[in-house]
Amino acid sequence: MFGRDIGIDLGTANVLIHVKGRGIVLNEPSVVAIDTTSKKVLAVGDEAFKMVGRTPGNIVAIRPLKDGVIADFDTTESMLKHFLDKIKVKGLLSKPRILICCPTNITSVEQKAIREAAEKSGGKNIYLEEEPKVAAVGAGMDIYQPSGNMVVDIGGGTTDIAVLSMGDIVTAASIKMAGDRFDSDILHYIKKKYKLLIGDRTSEDIKKEVGTVFPGARDETIDIRGRDMVSGLPRTITINSEEVRLAMEESVQHIVQAAKNVLEQTPPELSADIIDRGIIITGGGAYLHGIDQLLSDELKVPVLIAEQPMDCVANGTGLLLENLDRINKNKVKL
Repeated sequence: MFGRDIGIDLGTANVLIHVKGRGIVLNEPSVVAIDTTSKKVLAVGDEAFKMVGRTPGNIVAIRPLKDGVIADFDTTESMLKHFLDKIKVKGLLSKPRILICCPTNITSVEQKAIREAAEKSGGKNIYLEEEPKVAAVGAGMDIYQPSGNMVVDIGGGTTDIAVLSMGDIVTAASIKMAGDRFDSDILHYIKKKYKLLIGDRTSEDIKKEVGTVFPGARDETIDIRGRDMVSGLPRTITINSEEVRLAMEESVQHIVQAAKNVLEQTPPELSADIIDRGIIITGGGAYLHGIDQLLSDELKVPVLIAEQPMDCVANGTGLLLENLDRINKNKVKL
């Protein structure tokens, strides 16, 4: 069997893999569980995610990617190798060509780290493509026409915002404010206000169940359990949507401001196109309640959420893989 072309959305929170001709074949959390004494990898993906915050002292569940880039090279390599073995894309005679997405403003050193990790885990030719561009393609935008398209890709570690035209990025910004930051905002708010310690998974559940970013858009409550910082005993409290909104407000405003900055740098002709076409939100952050209303209200432009926003980047890699040979001719390998 020959190697295939595969596209990888190497996200801070999740890894999605698209195999040419088969679609998305893998969607698992970017978490690896390691035994600190023997340095052995015990679990990867879904299995490791179940262990987050629930492991004995000698086992740690770590996220090898931080803010959209590799924070722990060896662990990222182990994770990629595990995923590639799992989906069986390596042929006997050849290795797969891999297209990987990365944030718009990463350094050449960070690019090299991504390329090396992919090569060591079993890839042949490695191509890097900017995430908002791939997300726009996956969301169904026709970015190859001479007209403006704007995409806001809110992931786990980074939010990438870009205006695209003629198949390339015109103006863009990448900020380290995204899903993970919202989780830690909620965690710190509860710690400060209620003197209650909760874990990352609990704060993520709060964000999904009752969180909102638009004032008055949601009015729900949730009971949460954690450890009382004063007595050290388990305790239950109830918090509501408005409190969650206040906890995340500052971080969300950073995203709004970054989107404003990108629009301010956009040529006027393309700005006119964006008013007609609207802005598309992709990534896991698109599920954040009220984010479309807030951006539309602040930017005075229609804002739409992509269909299956979490899959946009992976689907985009699939579409770009179809034209990989054409891309190669136009673009020297980074």
